[in-house]
Amino acid sequence: MAPAKKTYTVEDALAKLKKYCSYQDRCHKEVAQKLKQMQMIPQASEQIIIVLIEENFLNEERFAMAYVRGKFRIKKWGRRRLVSELKHRQISKYIINTALNQISEDDYKATFDALANRKAASITGSSKLKKKKKLADYLLYRGWESHLVYEKVNQLFN
Repeated sequence: MAPAKKTYTVEDALAKLKKYCSYQDRCHKEVAQKLKQMQMIPQASEQIIIVLIEENFLNEERFAMAYVRGKFRIKKWGRRRLVSELKHRQISKYIINTALNQISEDDYKATFDALANRKAASITGSSKLKKKKKLADYLLYRGWESHLVYEKVNQLFN
């Protein structure tokens, strides 16, 4: 016999989700998934989400700004990857664009150049073609725009 799932009152669930949102900025989708895990009924879930928004525990614009800042600075992701990840979290286009606009063009280019140069220096292989492919694949996976990637690859390996 499986152990019974814990049940939550609306007040308990709200308190738990306030802690959840205080620990780290969350998007609406993450909070909805958490409520689903807690087996809350849809009406209670909506009520809890409304309270979290009103009390500023849940703010998608703040989430998107922090997400973009963190992933760009720490993981060195490009705009394409950032947009893809935010869309996956059901963030609106307007908020995505606002969040991406906080990255200055100079920072973006400098980060890209540093990342590409560091990776190019670490690639070992026999043929120039294989090195080009490894670098291009790496940068594209990180979400950097293809025109930037191919210009840089040709610049580094020619």
